[in-house]
Amino acid sequence: MKKIILLGYMGCGKSTIAKLLSNSTSISYLDLDEIIEKHENSSVKNIFSERGEIYFRKLEHQIFANLIQNPDSFILSLGGGTPCYSNNHEFLKSEGVISIYLSASIPTLYERLLNSNSERPLIANKNPEEIKEFIAKNLFDRSYFYNQAQHKINVDGKSPKEIISEIETILV
Repeated sequence: MKKIILLGYMGCGKSTIAKLLSNSTSISYLDLDEIIEKHENSSVKNIFSERGEIYFRKLEHQIFANLIQNPDSFILSLGGGTPCYSNNHEFLKSEGVISIYLSASIPTLYERLLNSNSERPLIANKNPEEIKEFIAKNLFDRSYFYNQAQHKINVDGKSPKEIISEIETILV
């Protein structure tokens, strides 16, 4: 039984890397946000706007806790805020869990998020300068939780293939 959990700030590549890692390891891939969206029959963006962040975070915790208790092996891509609420960071140290923080610098995150901000509830209505400031502050606030992961991989300037290769050395 192996649960590989990928965490990090939005835009660091969690979902992309999880899918590619699933292909290379033949371990099934799950995306926590996608599971929540199916459960609610609504997008994360709509859940935030219609039900609020507190509702979303409670649901996120409940689903994450259920997944950790599941006996199956999987690769799980977390939402960017998941480790920061409801003591979810404690799950990163659970038995049978391999947690990996995909770390990206503020310039890398800014570049990746600038053109996708309308899809992301936390930065949807911000201008470019506000986005950069938000990323910097938010990343600082979340760094304690992200650093609870057992492993950390810096993704700046690396191809997905290089990142997968680094993760595979951790899994051996």
